[in-house]
Amino acid sequence: MKKLIIITPYPIGEAPSQRFRFEQYLSHFEKNGWQWQLESFWNLSTWKLLYHRGKYFQKLLGLFSGFLRRFFLLFRLSSADLIFIHREAAPVGPPIFEWIIAKVLRKKIIYDFDDAIWNPNVSVSNGFANRFKWYSKVGTICRWSTVVTCGNNYLRNYALHFNKDVKFIPTTIDTDYHLPNQKTENKIPVIGWTGSHSTTYYLNFLNPVFTKLEEQFQFELRIISNKDLQIPLKSYRFIHWKKETEIEDLQQFDIGIMPLPDDEWSKGKCGFKLLQYMSVGVASIASPVGVNTEIIIDNETGFIAVTENDWFEKLAALIQNQEKRESVIANARQHIEKNYSVHAMKPIYLQLLNDTVAI
Repeated sequence: MKKLIIITPYPIGEAPSQRFRFEQYLSHFEKNGWQWQLESFWNLSTWKLLYHRGKYFQKLLGLFSGFLRRFFLLFRLSSADLIFIHREAAPVGPPIFEWIIAKVLRKKIIYDFDDAIWNPNVSVSNGFANRFKWYSKVGTICRWSTVVTCGNNYLRNYALHFNKDVKFIPTTIDTDYHLPNQKTENKIPVIGWTGSHSTTYYLNFLNPVFTKLEEQFQFELRIISNKDLQIPLKSYRFIHWKKETEIEDLQQFDIGIMPLPDDEWSKGKCGFKLLQYMSVGVASIASPVGVNTEIIIDNETGFIAVTENDWFEKLAALIQNQEKRESVIANARQHIEKNYSVHAMKPIYLQLLNDTVAI
């Protein structure tokens, strides 16, 4: 058995970027000759309070404990055949651990990222920590790595400035888990969005659209998140995100939305919301930013909207016309199964590990 050590920011099973980038392949790796060991920076107790206000002592203690674990991990890396680093070894400061792994221990590294993490992305939840971020380290880690893997071609083009061996591996959906459901038809159409509260500012662009839609149509705006957004609309309904019910909750949408601003951070997004909507049988509308235009083929697997007027017209059409919603659902599911599913990417991921260790 070859040994793979996976260095991640977050505990296993907790963060979407890890769950849908590589964690769903771990059993496949194990069945095919790879023993794996995942080493997260944040412990579970710190992770659960990290984005809540207050509890600064516990957070600092968790930060110190993460650095301590990273230090002791260095003494256990000699037995690894391959190191897989997702995003960064530590959330603040320069890439000291990556430098030791690459230059002192001389280990082969696969470096993976799924956002434009070289760009500052300040929100209410990370404003203080942002002062200690070291954004330039992304390019440096790319340069030190054996292979770099990215979640879309925008990210890949950035990484190619620092490393010639950069591979596009899309974020994927387990289509055996994300399934369409013969749901009871909603009394009124449900427009849905899912995501963490730190990304809900993406919805602000559509507030005038929702207000205008409310004047003419009956619908429900259903938001699934980890925090109630308290949007001042009569159509608004909040559903608290739970891993145990996430598929069932998504299946109740009639229309899934993914608005994005056309900025550098959004271009690095990997379209995960769309993958979820489309795999569970929901008609989707998205902004034509980044990978969205590859996941959605307009009027075939979903719908693209640019301006406020576009969004209004397409949402209005879908609210009124169930047949129009259903016209893209089957094509969308097939598109995901062929290009963005775990089944489609299993052999590619395994080959990546085997080829990298053989270099």
